[in-house]
Amino acid sequence: MSGAEAGNGAAAGDAPILRMAGITKTFPGVKALSEVELAVRPGEIHAICGENGAGKSTLMKVLSGVHPHGSYEGEIHFAGEPVAFKDIRASEKHGIVIIHQELALVPYLSIAENIFLGNEQTSARGVIDWNDTLRRAGRLLKRVGLRENPQTAVADIGVGKQQLVEIAKALSKEVKLLILDEPTAALNDEDSAGLLDLILELREQGIASIIISHKLNEIRAIADSVTILRDGRTIETLTVRESPDVAPELSEDRIIRGMVGRDLDHRFPERTTYEGTGAGELALAVEGWTVRHPIDHQRKVVDDATLTVRRGEIVGIAGLMGAGRTELAMSLFGRSYGLYEGGTVAVNGRAVQTRTVPAAIAAGIAYVTEDRKTYGLNLIDNINRNISLASLPGMRRRGVVDEHHERSVAERYRTSMNIKAPTVQEQVGRLSGGNQQKVVLSKWIHADPEVLILDEPTRGIDVGAKYEIYTVIDRLAAQGKAVLFISSELPELLGMCDRIYTMAEGRLNGEVARADATQEVLMRQMTMTRS
Repeated sequence: MSGAEAGNGAAAGDAPILRMAGITKTFPGVKALSEVELAVRPGEIHAICGENGAGKSTLMKVLSGVHPHGSYEGEIHFAGEPVAFKDIRASEKHGIVIIHQELALVPYLSIAENIFLGNEQTSARGVIDWNDTLRRAGRLLKRVGLRENPQTAVADIGVGKQQLVEIAKALSKEVKLLILDEPTAALNDEDSAGLLDLILELREQGIASIIISHKLNEIRAIADSVTILRDGRTIETLTVRESPDVAPELSEDRIIRGMVGRDLDHRFPERTTYEGTGAGELALAVEGWTVRHPIDHQRKVVDDATLTVRRGEIVGIAGLMGAGRTELAMSLFGRSYGLYEGGTVAVNGRAVQTRTVPAAIAAGIAYVTEDRKTYGLNLIDNINRNISLASLPGMRRRGVVDEHHERSVAERYRTSMNIKAPTVQEQVGRLSGGNQQKVVLSKWIHADPEVLILDEPTRGIDVGAKYEIYTVIDRLAAQGKAVLFISSELPELLGMCDRIYTMAEGRLNGEVARADATQEVLMRQMTMTRS
């Protein structure tokens, strides 16, 4: 364990504020947790790392009462007392508050209403006291550094600010232990840095935090200790730094070794060159592509974009948040975003129309969305059906889906993509993020596209699963597929791509060959504004 001292004076010898011992949780056919141990000291920032499916989120659901006492084995002690939470409200009464990756805010209620939802500030007569509500909300917003009117609707603020609202909501419940599940996954660099600074400030106030994150650089930046889970078991707890004032002593490679059970000598697979029919020929050519904002028609979200991708080539697009990368991808794929103004698309040298998603699929274009849970998957359906969704016409027999064929296809991809699930009948919503992404990729690979557009394909996925995804992408390129790769992680683009376009303010403003590409070169282009 770490010897970090928090601002409240917690020292290495302090008794843990939280101790979980022998935690075992079983779902039908799957043991998610097995004899897990975890201890967190007062005022400590404690990270939990592990591959997707390691049991991180399940452990936190046990702690917070989502999985109630009686549905698991083991003991939980909090603030020196044994606890048995029957639901989230019970854990919150003790000062344990969890903020899930999918924020639990009501978009059309105000910030103040969201902060006190379920915990309304009432007068002696039992009526909501709006003056007190707004006053308390204002104080909480100031505490988390959010300069917004408490009466502003949550729908009108960005995701970064919504995270701060969630933390203000936690503070309103007199939080002693704050649990954050992938808190920066959907944030840009600026918002991420602000959120990490706030977590450090909370440490100075004596509030302990548990952070689940795949961003190892962020863990090294703020965590005092890290517990590594693998296959539902506690592997080890490591000290990140001896005190908050010193540099981290633990390397990312050491954390990765604990997560995957081996040294990951190479973060990216060695590129395999396609030498088959049509090698080097243009698979995708986009010229003059221009799209306006769906509401503000005066604003161009994609402005005169021209790009090419050859068969067997992986071409990246780098850009900051709001640069227009996703808007470009979605508009190419069936004009599913924005108002099309002009431009042409050619696949294998032939002009194609992509006015609708079915037309884009028929033209040989596939799109793996950045938001797999909203746009890429039917979470309440099974693996079997999700994989077949983009290829149903080929699954028909006498006008009806051939369920035997559909199931055999899904089984083939479950094996070849290493999808961790007991059967293809498993509900997709129950899979880890990495396995969900493998299902999305399987769906589009089975559609046999000529061009595959990947939008943040490894977002929210651990390093082990990332390598598996990278291997799949390399294999597709080796088979002659053209891959357009969008990512906010520059090392990922540098490690995977043959060429990289840069995008800023809706325009593709640069192209860099792999040999010439560095993070500095890309960032210089990405931040270049129009004169």
